[in-house]
Amino acid sequence: MSGKPPPAERPVAEIVVCPNCGKRNRVPATATGVPRCAACHTPLPWLTAAGDADFDRVVTASSLPVLVDLWAPWCGPCRIIAPGVEQAAERLAGRLKAVKVNVDEAPRAAERLGVQGIPTVVVMRGGREIARQVGAVPPPALIRWTEEALAGSAD
Repeated sequence: MSGKPPPAERPVAEIVVCPNCGKRNRVPATATGVPRCAACHTPLPWLTAAGDADFDRVVTASSLPVLVDLWAPWCGPCRIIAPGVEQAAERLAGRLKAVKVNVDEAPRAAERLGVQGIPTVVVMRGGREIARQVGAVPPPALIRWTEEALAGSAD
């Protein structure tokens, strides 16, 4: 027991601004299918967070492949990779869900994925790991790696 209070509950839905028309949309962390803009129906970037309590609902049960970013606030290299995760969610909208997992707040999720060091990025499809990247890489390399992982795992 660390003596510190449990992390605050995550929001049920994130507010995502449509890159096409600018409309603000609610995108639930556990929605099925592809989130689309309510006004213009453009696929929306899907970037959310998960912890130990909701990892299965947010990641394992996702109908889209998931880019899982395992990070911690004190980790310098994690800050290098964060923009690439956000850019991957934007660039691959409709094809990918990006989920950030703070390993300090979700140690069971990190253990379950066998994380030895951070940052670690895992691509999962149907609850199975299909690719893993350990260590910081610049955003263009992370996006390229993610696209290759998705192409190599096409069902």
